[in-house]
Amino acid sequence: MTAVDPGALGVVLAASAATALAVMLVTFVIGTAKRLHRIVDVAWGLAFAAVAVVAWFLAAGHGDDGRRTVVAVATVVWGLRLAVHIARRGRGHGEDPRYARMLARARGNPTLYALRTVYLLQGALVWLVSLPVQFAVLLPEPLEATAFLGLAVWAAGVAFEAVGDRQLARFKADPGNRGRVMDQGLWSWTRHPNYFGDFLVWWGLYLTACATWQTALLTLVSPLVMSALLIWGSGKRLLEAHMADRPGYAAYRARTSGFLPRPPRRLADAPRAEGGRL
Repeated sequence: MTAVDPGALGVVLAASAATALAVMLVTFVIGTAKRLHRIVDVAWGLAFAAVAVVAWFLAAGHGDDGRRTVVAVATVVWGLRLAVHIARRGRGHGEDPRYARMLARARGNPTLYALRTVYLLQGALVWLVSLPVQFAVLLPEPLEATAFLGLAVWAAGVAFEAVGDRQLARFKADPGNRGRVMDQGLWSWTRHPNYFGDFLVWWGLYLTACATWQTALLTLVSPLVMSALLIWGSGKRLLEAHMADRPGYAAYRARTSGFLPRPPRRLADAPRAEGGRL
């Protein structure tokens, strides 16, 4: 198997870092002007999409055209879908409580604190997590069995995340569900179908970069970091800490898997969860 061109890789890595930084700096300017730092969550998906497009363009003539295009399109589809969903969900709402609490505890200038701990950190994470995409677009080998498996895992992740988001949006739109936990559909199998979908997406994209053992090894950090963020970092852990005191949430938690989907437990003494939402 042919190795990735080191010179082309250096260009793609540098350009991807600059792209992620540019997206986050523009978002910082907008968020500061609007006093609404929650828009960085929209920029998260957009930054991945932008990195994929830049990497695709720069890899022309180096990577296999089929693999290069498929991986870039897959990343853009996921990133744009996520960005649009978060933008729609947050329309008309004020600041995210997570960012409000973070800035309230800031030492020194809150704006510079937000730049460092929200925008620049997320820009660095975009670059790190997207390493499989940056490597995959440069691989000269056509798509092989491992890559096709990765695309299947990616597709399952996008579907899982999109269906979960749609189910939650429909549930919240019904006034009769006000004050109730969403425990239907995919949300009865896992408390975080959106995070589990992201988990599958990035393990799938990682597999598209595994044409050689070198690229498999060098990019393994990416899905591991994303998994850690989703389960122990800013995803599941923080959301469940925020939900812990909601009435009925303990019963929902007792019968529903925390991450990996499985049928809900049958608890004879567990009432239907009410109060709060995921």
